[in-house]
Amino acid sequence: MDDRVVILGAGHAGVQLAASLREAGHRGPLTLVSQESALPYQRPPLSKDLAGAGTEPLALRPSDFYAERDIVLASGGRAVSVDRDARTVGLSDGTVLAYDRLVFATGARNRPLPCEGGELPGVHPLRALEDALSLRRELDAARRVVVIGAGFIGLEFAAAARERGLEVTVLEYAERPLGRAASAPLSSWFLQAHRANGIDLRCNEGVRRIRRSEGGLEVDSDARSYRADLVVYGIGVQPNSELAEDAGLACENGILVDERLQTCDPRIFAIGDCANFPLATSPQRVRLESVQNANDQARTLAHTLTGTPQAYAELPWFWSIQGAHRLQIAGLSAPEDEPVLLGAPDSGKFSVALFREGLLVAVESVNKPADHIAARKLLASGAPVTAAMVQASASLKDLLRNAPIPV
Repeated sequence: MDDRVVILGAGHAGVQLAASLREAGHRGPLTLVSQESALPYQRPPLSKDLAGAGTEPLALRPSDFYAERDIVLASGGRAVSVDRDARTVGLSDGTVLAYDRLVFATGARNRPLPCEGGELPGVHPLRALEDALSLRRELDAARRVVVIGAGFIGLEFAAAARERGLEVTVLEYAERPLGRAASAPLSSWFLQAHRANGIDLRCNEGVRRIRRSEGGLEVDSDARSYRADLVVYGIGVQPNSELAEDAGLACENGILVDERLQTCDPRIFAIGDCANFPLATSPQRVRLESVQNANDQARTLAHTLTGTPQAYAELPWFWSIQGAHRLQIAGLSAPEDEPVLLGAPDSGKFSVALFREGLLVAVESVNKPADHIAARKLLASGAPVTAAMVQASASLKDLLRNAPIPV
């Protein structure tokens, strides 16, 4: 309870861990290392709200939270070295921090555009506050926007830009939007919904290059060229695991941890977007990029670090706000899962239940929060739910209420 704990990263995972450690009674020195100088903030609104509405970022905790709980917030620098033998972390400003327990909560970063012109002025990623503020300034003078990538970030920003009255084109190299995150029926629905909203969403179009022109930017795809005042891209992320790898920790698509979020070094742990971990409901190790996962892993690890070790076994869930539509996903699906529609997609309120070997593994809900809440409870119960059970019920809420399922 008196160990010196150093947390690398002040995003959702790092801040939640610091808070949870104090709540669990940890009394020792606690240092939170933040590469950014701003007060730690919520990242989801950067694509969902900030770029569209121009509001200030929402702080994860008030400014006095850290001092009141004796949490040292080391801002504006970054960790550059880890000496596992000496149990120290070196920061970019020359500071050396000693630790008894070290936690990587270093998150992930945008994959760079692999095409020519990806670093031109007016071409932006969207992950950090600096990205969003830069975009907000340019959006005020923009008329045409090209978004590269039709994942969550790309579609959230596209919808926000469209709400500002901009001409928006989305280019996706894959055959459907949200291809890595959602089922084919859900992808098809969002494709039509965004097009109906005036967004020119084009699939099977990779970007070959971006170039300056007299009128601004030209984005050359596999099919044609698009004029733009600014370009935003979101083509996935890669975990910030280089420092861990340099320190000799096992890494593969993130920092490898066990069910207790411990690395191959018993004094070092990893949580959040940078952690690759085993999940009981998945046949393979996973690395999840979600606020839920970051917060829940932080809470689980806080128990372990304060003397009551716990395995991480929380149900994954996600959300995305795309204009007028709220997408909520419970569980983890795979491309081969069998979809069953619940409700009428034409109404704009429906769900897709996904089954693997006859059993429910995930539910995607559009503008149906009651379905999402019921799905989370059903899946978290661990009880077998079949397609016949779902189809015989009036709703997921009804199934939850009437079926003999422990919740």
